[in-house]
Amino acid sequence: MPPTAFCVQSCRSETTTSNEGDYLVMHNDLEVMPGHEELPDVAQFVDLTQHEILALRTKYNLADAHTHQRQSASQDAIVANLPQVWHESEDNLQAFYEKRFLDSFFKLHKQPTAAAMSKTLLSYSASVSTMVAAMYLRRHDMSVSLVEPCFDNLVDLLKYMGLAVEALPEESLHEVEQIYSGLTSVTTDALYLVDPNNPTGFTLLKDGRRGFDEVLRYCKNHEKLLIIDFCFASFALCADNLDRVDIYRMLEESGVTYMAIEDTGKTWPVQDAKCAMITVSEDIREEVYSLHTAVLLNVSPFVLNFLAQYVDDSIADELASVKDVITENRAAAVQALDGTVLEYLRPVVETSVAWFRIRRDDLTASQLQRMLFEDEIYVLPGTFFYWNEPSRGERYVRIALARRPEEFADAMVAMRKALANHGG
Repeated sequence: MPPTAFCVQSCRSETTTSNEGDYLVMHNDLEVMPGHEELPDVAQFVDLTQHEILALRTKYNLADAHTHQRQSASQDAIVANLPQVWHESEDNLQAFYEKRFLDSFFKLHKQPTAAAMSKTLLSYSASVSTMVAAMYLRRHDMSVSLVEPCFDNLVDLLKYMGLAVEALPEESLHEVEQIYSGLTSVTTDALYLVDPNNPTGFTLLKDGRRGFDEVLRYCKNHEKLLIIDFCFASFALCADNLDRVDIYRMLEESGVTYMAIEDTGKTWPVQDAKCAMITVSEDIREEVYSLHTAVLLNVSPFVLNFLAQYVDDSIADELASVKDVITENRAAAVQALDGTVLEYLRPVVETSVAWFRIRRDDLTASQLQRMLFEDEIYVLPGTFFYWNEPSRGERYVRIALARRPEEFADAMVAMRKALANHGG
């Protein structure tokens, strides 16, 4: 049995079977079923996704950053209209729905250059787009410097493709006057950034376009391929203190060889019916297109039609349905955990995750995560985010915020109580 496979039942009389094998959903007080006397040894997990799989079967899942909140009133109307969306999706060409989706997406993200170029390739997930980028790097035997911390599936995809990966400390990007000189120590062929970063919420936009300008100047002068993951960029749109520049115009005018990855998966509550995008510079466009077609044909026109309506809804409400839930849950987390062993680290961009530092030197993230899991609360330890130096991550945990506010509030009450019971 794999480490994520375990069976539990509630002390209630009823149990609920999930749709994944023989697992039973945990709720209320944990009671281990006969033959399974111990909880899974989460210390044996090899990546964050394995933690997230187990968290899906836990009462208070604060692990994955996928969207688990309820629909807004206007989003409910989209769901109610799904039969019409389905039949409508049968009546036009694939290209119609691709263009409709991309026009809406880049309008929301204030990226007119990307919309006008019409060269964005679509896939079902950001991991697929990342894999295409990694395939290109592998074909050219290119090494890459990846920002640290970041979500560990990025480094896993790169390394599984046989690439040499080095760590680029996020701190080297924090002060705009020092970005260029800090990057001169990079010895790899490519630079891979995540903006806004997951889990810290850092963005180069904190200095307007100056931070991006410095990165582009470095990549141009030193002939580095630039890869940027924009999967959390919708939350930069929600920030009152940031302007979303036309980054694709900057990329094109810089003359840099680039790949830019976007995603819908962290923004709207659409049951993981998502779409990812990769846009690349002209000098590698034909080759990346051939790699992309080796992976898939197209994204479902129904999914594109469905998602376009969510994007249009966010254009109409200026992302209120996304921002309001995250803002409410963030405030609940900060208030509930104030004065505990966890110190909230305020980000530049308030994304759908919250990053906390552990105040006690004698308590590690791995210990805290295991302790909370025993109380049916699942958070992610910082160790895997610090993929090159996991010991640095032992000072941090990440809490996902895209949840139903009433359930998240209950989770915060339980978490504060659990920390108090364990001296935190």
